[in-house]
Amino acid sequence: MPARGKHRRPRTNHLTRGMVAAGTGGAALALPLVSATGAHAATQASVPAQVTAAAKSAPAAVPDVKLVTYKVAAGDTLSKIAREHTKDGSWQALYKANAAVIGSNPAALRPGTTLTVGTKTAQTATKSTASTTESAAATSTTYTDDLDGWIKESLDVMAKAGIPGTYDGIHRNIIRESAGNPLAINNWDSNAAAGTPSKGLLQVIDPTFAAYHVAGTSMDPYDPVANITAACNYAAAKYGSIDNVNGAY
Repeated sequence: MPARGKHRRPRTNHLTRGMVAAGTGGAALALPLVSATGAHAATQASVPAQVTAAAKSAPAAVPDVKLVTYKVAAGDTLSKIAREHTKDGSWQALYKANAAVIGSNPAALRPGTTLTVGTKTAQTATKSTASTTESAAATSTTYTDDLDGWIKESLDVMAKAGIPGTYDGIHRNIIRESAGNPLAINNWDSNAAAGTPSKGLLQVIDPTFAAYHVAGTSMDPYDPVANITAACNYAAAKYGSIDNVNGAY
């Protein structure tokens, strides 16, 4: 009986054949098969296709920038608006940004005109609304649109510019020169005869106003704050202070 199986071809184990192939030059074929069904497959499975597609198609974030505007009220000047509603307080920059709606004369502001005074992003506005409101309440100064308010606003501008003067000194001279009328004009004295009439609260002629104009205030000599500060600047240069002026100057 044993003789019958003497020439039978031995059955080759499939697992052994695979191992032999790997060891006799088939490694380049066999090993990638293991890799393809192992680590590589796991990497692909760890990043869902829909997530990858969403990442590729997601648009870049664009800031939601909005304009900050201010509607001009009666008695407003560019310098006043710039100080109270812009970051740098520059009326020149405010005028440059709004020249198209203001026109060629920066002093000719029309009530109801809407000016752009800055920009903001929705995100920044959302985060800083509370702090901005608190800060504005703590630092913003509101001046009344009358002689008292004009003098107080002028004194603040003068303090920043280093121009001396007191409320009483300014008030006393205004009452003598114009009786508190910001549109007062002298059309009968020697200055008027020379073509440069005295104007405004402190009766300043145009050349003096231009020479002693205080940066940040209106270029309009009839503007109350601009007129007071220019006159006080002139009085400081000539008399040491508006407080020392008690008559025609």
